[in-house]
Amino acid sequence: MVEAVRGVDLVIRAKEIFGFLGPNGAGKTTALRMLTTLLAPTTGHATVVGHDLHSQPKQIRRCIGYVSQAGGTDTSATAWENLILQARLYGISPHAALQRAQDLIDRLQMDDFAARPAVTYSGGQRRRLDLALGMVHNPPLLFLDEPTLGLDPQSRAYFWEEIQRLRDEGTTVFLTTHYMDEADKLCDRVSIIDRGVIVTEGTPGELKRQIKGDSIILEFASDHLQTMGQRILADQAYVKEHMVRDGKLHLYVEHGEQDLAAIIRSLDAEQIAATSIEFARPSLDDVFLLKTGRTLRDSEGE
Repeated sequence: MVEAVRGVDLVIRAKEIFGFLGPNGAGKTTALRMLTTLLAPTTGHATVVGHDLHSQPKQIRRCIGYVSQAGGTDTSATAWENLILQARLYGISPHAALQRAQDLIDRLQMDDFAARPAVTYSGGQRRRLDLALGMVHNPPLLFLDEPTLGLDPQSRAYFWEEIQRLRDEGTTVFLTTHYMDEADKLCDRVSIIDRGVIVTEGTPGELKRQIKGDSIILEFASDHLQTMGQRILADQAYVKEHMVRDGKLHLYVEHGEQDLAAIIRSLDAEQIAATSIEFARPSLDDVFLLKTGRTLRDSEGE
């Protein structure tokens, strides 16, 4: 038996965008499916919108919206037909369902394609309809599972704006993602999960402040040169932390631009040359590396 989720303890605040960040297979979708009553947990306790997950699943379903990775669109039907049916399933009257469909088509700019069968839609168009279906009954809590997976940059930016707009209007949004920039720029708070366990949680700014300064990554022509370079640089006062990961030497320094020049001088003095040098501000991938010993990108490839 595989324990897909074994260390999840979350408190989601009202009217926030909460991000569940982690690689594929980390347990994000499993946790979300349990919270949306689609998968029964084997143990643990949860309250969703004031209702007990075990004893009140029907009440929870009335209060939440859910947009899965696969979506819930009937591809043989139009956006109009999908939205009206979804609204009627939530008990909305025929007239109100028609008006709600019109409102969502206008809001999500679907007028140009809403009368066509969904099978003809592009990925971004179908994702807009998926989002509209999750919003049709105005839920106070909206779950989005990898909402921008596979979308082009323009479509991703549009979705970010719409998700922020929902938050500003009072909707609580819980989203899963493995895109670091999405979690960083979009979410009010982020929980990082790895192998079914939450490794850290906080605002993107709080998490990045766990990193001691800027990141400088050096690659050498051989392991011997890398070992020599690490020994030399580890003794420098400006190096706050150092580690070798994925065949590269990772240094964390207080002042990146200034210390980068000092690093090069220190290596030159010992006639050691790096084949490549990368400089970056702290990122959520650095946080993931600090907490797990692996980068998020490497975890995706496992």
